Amino acid sequence: NGQTEEHQDYEDTFGVFDKDGDGTITVVELGKVMRELGMTPSDAELQDMINEVDADGNGDIDLPEFINLMSRRRNQMNPQDELVGAFNLFSGAHKSHIRKEDLKSVMAILGEEADDDEVEEMMNIIDDDSN
Repeated sequence: NGQTEEHQDYEDTFGVFDKDGDGTITVVELGKVMRELGMTPSDAELQDMINEVDADGNGDIDLPEFINLMSRRRNQMNPQDELVGAFNLFSGAHKSHIRKEDLKSVMAILGEEADDDEVEEMMNIIDDDSN
């Protein structure tokens, strides 16, 4: 269908947030995912996040609005923040490691295709303990 891999990655990520599968991300769904990731946003902060990209003003985020948000966020982040964010997303607050496959997936979501050598290099940057 001519869809880019980045677009597909955004759709997959959207599905993680869209808990009930209705095609929108509500304030409640956004809050659940963020809390699962160990974040503690207030209801007002969650609503602000939705309002930031809610182009049609319906109070929810649909897929095109989500893709817009992800594209803007990706362009605003620096590579170090992306790596830290990717690590935190997949490692959770209580773990101290991330799998190479997970890092590669997050990089794809962020629009940064990485081959195995690049992932290995990123792992070495992240793992300053050199386990």
